[in-house]
Order: sequence, then C-alpha cells, then structure tokens
Amino acid sequence: MSLETLKPQITTIISSENTSVNEKLTQVCEVLQNHIDYYNWVGFYFANEAERTLHLKAFAGEPTDHTVIPFGKGICGQVAESNANFVVPDVKAQDNYIACSITVKSEIVIPLFKNGKNIGQIDIDSHTIDPFSEEDERFLEWVNKRVSEIL
Repeated sequence: MSLETLKPQITTIISSENTSVNEKLTQVCEVLQNHIDYYNWVGFYFANEAERTLHLKAFAGEPTDHTVIPFGKGICGQVAESNANFVVPDVKAQDNYIACSITVKSEIVIPLFKNGKNIGQIDIDSHTIDPFSEEDERFLEWVNKRVSEIL
C-alpha cells in the first residue's frame, strides 16, 4: 500500500471533533500498523523534560514493558536528545538498542515537534530487516506534523 493513500484517513482521525487526543493517537497507530505490512508495532512516546524520560502514550501491536525510557537510552532515548530521525536497518548492529522482542529486526523513530521543540516521537518496529525508506521518513514527518496540531 502506498503511504500517500493513508493521508486522508489520518487527516480524518486528527480532525475528528468528538474524539479525545489519546483516542486519536491510538487510532493513528492502528491505521499505520494495520495498513503497512512492515509496521509491526507503532507507538507515540512523549517527553517529560523534568525527569528526562519518554512515556508511552498510545500504541498498536504487542504490549511492551518499555513504557518509560530515559533520554539517551535506546533508539528512542537517543532521538530525544538528537532531535533527528533515526533509522535502524538492523537492530542487532546497534549497541544502544533496547530489545523489545526477539521478532524486531529494524526500527524507525521520528521526533515530534511542537513550536520548534521536540516533545515526543513516533516509534515503529518491524519484523523485517531494512524495510524503511526515505518515503517512510517523509510520511512519518507528515504524520507527526498533523499530530502536533492536536497537542
């Protein structure tokens, strides 16, 4: 499925007036996980600057024990500090990777900005080695831009 074809559905979710922010975030996660075959787990983490931690707010996929991640730890924690996209083609090649499941082979994390500040991120795990492209990065940046409008 083309990533572009999901934009209207994401826009509809974000624009819904009778849905809470948490429900919208969960619905976005579910759309991505259900419609992109190599997006096996999708979640939104948000920063607690005072504690320098990330907190899982919404996700689709298998439950995870990693609901709080310190800044700097793992791929998500590194993105919290770098403010940059991080694509990991093969998690086994990463020293600072937090293993969530033996089935995860690759990961992409895109920071979520509000008023120029990194307030969180979208995190996607895949059971496929090296599935993420520049198209995924641009699409997920677009998703985060839309999500930032409701925060």
